Parts: sequence; C-alpha cells; structure tokens
Amino acid sequence: MSTSTTASVSTHILDTSIGRPAEGVAIQLSARSGRDAEWQALGGSATDADGRCKDLPALPEGTTHVRLDFAVESYFEKKQADAQQDAPANRDSGAVFFPEVAITFAVKPGEHYHVPLLLNPFGYSVYRGS
Repeated sequence: MSTSTTASVSTHILDTSIGRPAEGVAIQLSARSGRDAEWQALGGSATDADGRCKDLPALPEGTTHVRLDFAVESYFEKKQADAQQDAPANRDSGAVFFPEVAITFAVKPGEHYHVPLLLNPFGYSVYRGS
C-alpha cells in the first residue's frame, strides 16, 4: 500500500477514427474535496505527439474527485481542414458534434489514475487504465 497522501492522474487520447494519437488537445484539470465541495481549477496542459499529457498539475491533499476537461473542438476542426481535399464533405456541414469532453471520477489517496480517452468525431469512451 502506498504511503502518499494524494492521488495522481495521467491521461492520453487515441483518435479511433484514424487509429493514431490525438496531438495538441488542451486538457484542464480540476479537483474537489468532497462531493458537495466547489471545483478548484488546478491548471492544464496539452497532448504531445504521442497523445499523452505528461505534465498535469499535482492534486492537492484531500482530493476526492477529479475532472478532466478535454477541448476537442479545435483538434477536430484542424483535422477536418487538413483532410478536406482528401475526403468527401462532412455530413454535419463541418460542425463538431462533441466540442468538449468532461470526465469526472473519484480518487483515493496514494493511488494513480490513468484515464485514457478514446475519441472519434461522433463518440468517445473512457476507462481506468494502468
């Protein structure tokens, strides 16, 4: 059992529509201490070329819930612009269906939580990784 008094969090994003990491997605990290507590914005980062976000801020002592906010709209807009000449017109006239993805989960002190986001233009899923 770990003796740490805080949990830690990491994440990565895989764009399942192309089978590749999603680079350049901004991620914000927030935490709260208790179900009824206010969210505290801790800061954020962006995914690297491997779709990983390796420098998320540390969680404060007493954190019980974490929220990761993924700003995926600009990622998909850039991807659509890059692929425009290579693909047929988008059925949704260029609109991004999920402009943001917010994932909230409970944490326990001393544990590490890796939360991958599997993303495509019309859906997403998450799970607790290792």
